[in-house]
Amino acid sequence: MKILIVDDDKTTRKLLGLYLKGKGYGTVTAENGLDAMEKLSAGDINLIVTDMNMPYMDGIELTRTLRSDAASKNIPIIMVTTEADDDERKKALEAGVDDYLVKPTNADQISDSIKAILKKFFSGGDGNV
Repeated sequence: MKILIVDDDKTTRKLLGLYLKGKGYGTVTAENGLDAMEKLSAGDINLIVTDMNMPYMDGIELTRTLRSDAASKNIPIIMVTTEADDDERKKALEAGVDDYLVKPTNADQISDSIKAILKKFFSGGDGNV
């Protein structure tokens, strides 16, 4: 499994990448939505963890773009953001994110979300990923 981490904060990308690698996932990082689109064009991404607020292309626009493209519309997306407002959550879910986590969060919460989504998307619900 390869996870694309999209966040404009270098420290967040690095720490989450190290944590997920420790959990056995392959990782790729991107600074914003535009950078993420370039990384996705190389293929081989199974799941995306993205921030909402980023320059050039934010997480909502990235999600909408991915959901409108046949090649990427089924890639699971987890949004991790400081936006705790219900309207922002609704906007993200309407755009097509599969889970929405509010910062501050910890790596275990993100890992649990990833496991649940991978189980749902890749195991047919039988628990085998």
